[in-house]
Amino acid sequence: MNKLLKEIYNMDKAAMKKAAENVMVGGGTRGGPILARGKGVRVWDIDDNEYIDCTSQSWALYLGYANDEINDIVRDHIENLTHIHQGFDSKPRFYLSQRLAQLAPEGMNRVSFTVGGGPAVEAAMKICAKNVPHARDFVCLYDSYHGTSLGSMGASWISTKANGEYMGGTSFLSLTRPFIRVPNPYTYRNPYNVDAETYIDMCLTMTREVFQRGIAGRPVGVLIEPIQASGGQIILPKRYLQEMRKLCNEFETLMVFDEIQTFGRIGEMFAADYFGVTPDIIVIGKALGGGFPLAGIIISDQLEGFTPNAEELHTFANPTASFVASARLLELLEEWVLENCRNMGAYLNSKLHELAKDYPEMGDIRQAGLHIGVEFVADPKTKETLEKETVDIRNAGMKNGIIFGLGGVRRNVLKIKPPLIVSQQECDEILEKLEKSMKSVLRR
Repeated sequence: MNKLLKEIYNMDKAAMKKAAENVMVGGGTRGGPILARGKGVRVWDIDDNEYIDCTSQSWALYLGYANDEINDIVRDHIENLTHIHQGFDSKPRFYLSQRLAQLAPEGMNRVSFTVGGGPAVEAAMKICAKNVPHARDFVCLYDSYHGTSLGSMGASWISTKANGEYMGGTSFLSLTRPFIRVPNPYTYRNPYNVDAETYIDMCLTMTREVFQRGIAGRPVGVLIEPIQASGGQIILPKRYLQEMRKLCNEFETLMVFDEIQTFGRIGEMFAADYFGVTPDIIVIGKALGGGFPLAGIIISDQLEGFTPNAEELHTFANPTASFVASARLLELLEEWVLENCRNMGAYLNSKLHELAKDYPEMGDIRQAGLHIGVEFVADPKTKETLEKETVDIRNAGMKNGIIFGLGGVRRNVLKIKPPLIVSQQECDEILEKLEKSMKSVLRR
């Protein structure tokens, strides 16, 4: 083994504790297990404790840990090239761009890459600004999350008091741009206590009023997550998205789908296909790189794109290994992984609803493919949130060998989003560990 690798792998707990003093992390939930190795849907910590990972490491490992095919591709390719500047072309970039254009909705054939989701959202905002002249304001939805870069942070709920406290982006408001926010059709929890269809209509009416009266000029663009993941796994109704498409057309603005978390995970390559709504720009990231940093945008053929005039300049043309891995990811998604995603998502959804008969605290179960969230409430009628208990269930899961995600502005949504290769047997194990964790918290 390489001498440096050996030194790193052999760090003991005292050395790690000392080294941790030098680490500054601006997000996430540290303090859990220190991860050492993984395979498939499982990961092991430094004490060799085993976990099923229902976070796919921030939803990025669609093919699981240490996928053999991706490892082989990367291993073969790094003998030739590991880094090039964006200004130089390469076969992997040509290939991946073409594959994405072939898979994207009709009329969307140009791709631009970057290294992370936040910068990809900013790239979409730049395209909007180029194509919607004499406009200033971007629109986003309540409970949205589009990243923590200075360009995207203003569109994320962390820069408001949405969760009851000022946090995250509110430290940087002097540097971020303001966004105009409109109501989201969170039909399970709406402030007017009306039926779902009425609330959808109300959200659309209020949005129209904002477009017409609340903005100077027309909107530059409208940023939408078809499923608001960090906001609580909120699946936006198909009718709502279809009507939003019409509103964007009417007010001559651009519709941007932030598909950083929905790309592939809902059983279709794009949420645009799942909902039958074609936006002007699609933002992709996270799992696109097969575990390597890679994100990007796909834009309509009707839009003016970037020019080489330093409009979107990067040092890293996204490590070439990421391009190669992503190309294989797309092949596997088409071959069998998307079908498995649909099947296992439906299976988990059915079993979760059965489990909810014994645990009414599972107030709402929201599922599209393997994009799954369970909202915990004290009472199904009052829908009072169980924030502490949801955190406790997640922590109990760690002890029971499973890693769940936390979501929702109110932090009372448990995310169940394993790699898309998860088997039915592994789904049964997820359900067993979930019930054990819920029982230890909710029935103690």
